[in-house]
Amino acid sequence: MALDFLAGCVGGAAGVLVGHPFDTVKVRLQVQNVERPLYRGTLHCFQSIIKQESALGLYKGIGSPMMGLTFINALVFGVQGNTLRALGKDTPLNQFLAGSAAGAIQCVICCPMELAKTRMQLQGTGEYKLKSKNYKNSLDCLVKIYRKEGVKGINRGMVSTFMRETPSFGFYFLTYDCLTRYLGCEAEDSYIIPKLLLAGGMSGIVSWLSTYPVDVIKSRLQADGVGGVMRYQGILDCVRKSYHEEGLRVFSRGLTSTLLRAFPVNAATFATVTVFLMYMRSEDNQIRGDLSGCEAGPAIQQPSSF
Repeated sequence: MALDFLAGCVGGAAGVLVGHPFDTVKVRLQVQNVERPLYRGTLHCFQSIIKQESALGLYKGIGSPMMGLTFINALVFGVQGNTLRALGKDTPLNQFLAGSAAGAIQCVICCPMELAKTRMQLQGTGEYKLKSKNYKNSLDCLVKIYRKEGVKGINRGMVSTFMRETPSFGFYFLTYDCLTRYLGCEAEDSYIIPKLLLAGGMSGIVSWLSTYPVDVIKSRLQADGVGGVMRYQGILDCVRKSYHEEGLRVFSRGLTSTLLRAFPVNAATFATVTVFLMYMRSEDNQIRGDLSGCEAGPAIQQPSSF
C-alpha cells in the first residue's frame, strides 16, 4: 500500500514537469473570448505566451499542480491498487471500477487545485511583466477566493470535476491494463520502457477523449468571474450559452494542446510508477529471499497486475 502511494507521488511530479506548458495553453484556448480571441490556435498560443510573457509564462500556476498533483497521483494509484485488491480479481471491469473509484475520491483535492491553477494561468494574460498581481501564488489565490466566496467558492466546478474524473480514470487504468497485456510488458523484456511509455501515453489520450467536453465546461465555470462579471449560473447554463454562442466546436476547444500534453505526461507518469514499483518490489523480494535463506521468488510482477 505504501509503495502504491509513493510510486504515484514520484510519477505525479514527473508528469507535472513535462506537461504544465501544454496545460497552460489548453486553459487559455478554452476560456478566451470568442468575439476577441487572443490566439488563433495551439501553436500561435505557445508562440504568443513565450513572446509576450517569456517561457516562464508557460509555467504560470505550476505551484498548485506540483503540490496537488503529486499528492493526487499518490492518492489515485494508492486507491486504485487497494480497490483492485479488494475486488479480488484483476479483470478489465475491475480495472475500470478501481480507476473510477480513485478518480472520484481525488476530486476533493483536484477541484480546488485546478481552480487555483486556472486563475493563476489567466493572470496577466499577454503581459511580459505583470503590472498588478491579484494572486501571489496558488495558496494565496485559494485563501483570497475563500475569504470572498467561502467554501463554495474554492469548490467551484466540483460537480463537473466529478463528472470528468470518475469515468476518465476508469478508462485510464482500463486502457493501460489492456495495452500492457497486449504488448507483453514483462520485466525481462529489453523493450519494456518504450512499451510502458506507449501504453501510458495512449491511456492518457483515451482518458481525455472520453470526457473532454466536460473539461471545457469545468474550465469555463472555474474561470467565470475573473473579469468581474459572472456569466454562468451553473453547468447546464454554461453548456447552453457556450453552444449557442460558438456551436459544437466549443466542446473541443483546446483539444489539440491537451492531446499533445496527454501523451508525454501520462507516458512519463505511468512508466515512472511502473518502473519504481518493479524496482522496489524486486529489492523487497531479494531481501526476503536473503533473510529466509531461500532463493527469491519471481522478482517482478507484470506491470498490469499492479
